[in-house]
Amino acid sequence: MESPLSHSMPLFSRCLCLWLVLAVSPLVAAEKPNFLVILLDDAGWTDVGCFGSRIETPNIDRLATEGMRFTDCHSAAPNCSPSRAGLLTGRTPSRLGIYSYLPTDHVMHLRDEEITIAELLKQEGYATGHFGKWHISKLLTDQPQPSDQGFDYSFATDNNAAPSHHNPGNFVRNGERVGELEGYSCQLVVDESLTWLEKLQESESEAPFFACVWFHEPHTPIASPPELVAKYQKLFPDLSKKEATYHANIENVDLAVGRLLAKLEEWNLAEDTMIFLTSDNGPLNNFSRVGLRGKKSNVWEGGHRVFGMMRWPKRIQAGSECDVAISGVDFLPTVCEITGMERPSDRKVDGTSILPLLEGRDADFERGNPLYWFFYRLNPSLAMRDGDWALVASTTDGQRPKAHPLTREDMPKIRDSELIDFQLYNLNDDLEQQKDHAKSNPEVLDRLRQKAIAMHRDVIAEGHYWDIPESYGATSKRKVWNSE
Repeated sequence: MESPLSHSMPLFSRCLCLWLVLAVSPLVAAEKPNFLVILLDDAGWTDVGCFGSRIETPNIDRLATEGMRFTDCHSAAPNCSPSRAGLLTGRTPSRLGIYSYLPTDHVMHLRDEEITIAELLKQEGYATGHFGKWHISKLLTDQPQPSDQGFDYSFATDNNAAPSHHNPGNFVRNGERVGELEGYSCQLVVDESLTWLEKLQESESEAPFFACVWFHEPHTPIASPPELVAKYQKLFPDLSKKEATYHANIENVDLAVGRLLAKLEEWNLAEDTMIFLTSDNGPLNNFSRVGLRGKKSNVWEGGHRVFGMMRWPKRIQAGSECDVAISGVDFLPTVCEITGMERPSDRKVDGTSILPLLEGRDADFERGNPLYWFFYRLNPSLAMRDGDWALVASTTDGQRPKAHPLTREDMPKIRDSELIDFQLYNLNDDLEQQKDHAKSNPEVLDRLRQKAIAMHRDVIAEGHYWDIPESYGATSKRKVWNSE
């Protein structure tokens, strides 16, 4: 049988057939959609309506009903700065030398040698903007700034909105302090992102955009509109004032997301914009970790399992659901495959493109590297996923008292850390990680233990060794941090 592109066919027919092949084949031609990454800060995996919460989040829920909901979604780390660095680079954060959150005036930061998705997309002609929490370097210093990491425009804070989400005064716009602003952080962040997007529209530029809208909410110190707090106190009299304020905080973010989605539709950008909405890690509070063990900073599921959804009407089927485990480190390789960009070839990229999952081709998805989480400060310190199996391990220095910030004393201990006390859980029927299968499944345990040991040694050997002043963290209370 001759090919449909046989040279015996007339030229017009051959061209028509070629056009049809390209039109129906999802991987033949690279595309340049817009990309929008929306992060909540410290939100639990059941803190939005479409993941079982009674908090009203209709706009966030729309992203799931109009796109894909990920039931096994994970942050790149169980802690803030590492998670963000992993998402931007596709590399597991300890490989970057981002071992924990960035305290004030710390030497740790995302080094300029690293390559971010913003840098890659900028080279492809994308307009790039960052709005909200930054927290991967110290702003207004000689550490790499958003502009050094590929962002044309930035409206950011070092860490949390201060003094709270209400009337923050610590934003920096393109290297200049902004001063005190009136309003709530999530609304201010969306205001700025919409102003930037509107200017792009007015310029009649045909350049696609990449935007990070990284909310501060619901990280403490929390501030929420009084009318929303009163609403939840009335709806659910069993809630404490603290819980009602938290509920209101999440809804306020949802209202901000709604404003952003409405403008994308108004400007006819929604159809070809991939939106990824998730949280940077698990929750700090106990009432948001429904059905999971552990919380923020733990390598238990509660520390890094988060809600996740992607909407891209042009390519993702509305109302679809994926139960394959994905992580923030998968974003960069996914974008690279969609756009046809080359992944950085001179370094290890730990994530795997999830484009087959987005297109419903789960059988074509094969993860290149195991999902891996390491947090030196708590024990257990390491987790690794392989299908439904979750391996959890401690490190040899686990009982050594550690300060909250990364100190000079921590660095050699991290570099020399060895894994011990392995536990094995099957998440298919035990999300709360209560039944240890280490003794009953020795073959699985040994296979995953060898993988974990090899990957941990590889990651830690590459991770940057920071020259931290001896005085840093000396006054911090040192203790053995509770693993849960």
